[in-house]
Parts: sequence; structure tokens; C-alpha cells
Amino acid sequence: MLPEPIKATDLNIYGSDVLTWSRVSRAAEASIGLPETPQFLSTVGKDGRPHSAGIGSILVGGAIYFTSGPGTRKSRDLEANPWCTLSYRLLEVDLVLEGDARRNTDPAVIDAVTAKYRESGWPAERSGDAVTAPYSAQSAGPGPWNLYRFTPRAATGVALTDPHGATRWLFS
Repeated sequence: MLPEPIKATDLNIYGSDVLTWSRVSRAAEASIGLPETPQFLSTVGKDGRPHSAGIGSILVGGAIYFTSGPGTRKSRDLEANPWCTLSYRLLEVDLVLEGDARRNTDPAVIDAVTAKYRESGWPAERSGDAVTAPYSAQSAGPGPWNLYRFTPRAATGVALTDPHGATRWLFS
């Protein structure tokens, strides 16, 4: 489960519907990690230019993890500046998480995350302090890939179905 927010601000301008964190959290638990869930990582390069790339993130132990090739722009951007956003089209909710992503090299964590990836259908394994598999996204480059843990600091959600609503949450 994602962390509980410490503050919520209702952003709904069209009525009294409230988008609750429990609804968003349930949608995230059901959707993150599924190949059909659109998900994007946005970073900022040293030159200040934004960059966005599709990723395959997964929830493990209440944290969001994703992989990235060490030579990719997103990895270079995160090395220079870990602040980023993750954007999702979840079941019934659009969600943008703001936070930071840092490389995780703990073998126990990598083993737990790769086990969850295998459960979801991607045959990932730990290779030293990184992740490897027979294949990945065409743009990922050859493995091994770095594993990143994303820590949310804020989120904005917009409900796509009744009851509609929009809310911004702070986590720290």
C-alpha cells in the first residue's frame, strides 16, 4: 500500500464530490504493475529541459520501483537531480505523483522486486546490484538495468468516473 498522506486539498471546481486517498490507493494497488497501465516517468536534465519516458513500475512493500538502463537519459537525469514525477492512468483515476527516485542496490530489495516482476510476467533476476532479463523495452538498451525506488512527496488525482473529484495530497 502507498503511504498515507498528511494533508489533502480538494481541487474540485464542479461540485461537492471528494476524491479520497483510499479510492486512489485501491486503484494504484490494482493497476500499477499491469502492462496495460499507462505510466510515465518525467525528469529534468542538467540543462533544465524536461524529459518523459514510458516505464514499467511495480509496487513492492508499499514502495514504487522501476528500472532504467545506466546510459539512458532518464538515469543520467536522475543521477543529476532525483526529483521527478510518475504519471498513471489507473482504473477510474488519473494520478500524478511528485517525489524523488534513487537507485537501490540492496540485494534483498532487488530480489523482492524481481520476484514481483516475475509474478507479473517479466522474467527479471538480480545481477549483482542491478536487474537483468532476457528482454525489456526496446528503448531500455541491454541489461543490466539500475533499480530505482520512488518516494512520493505529493500527488494529484482526478477521478474519471462517478463520483468525480480532484484532490492534491502531501506526504511529507
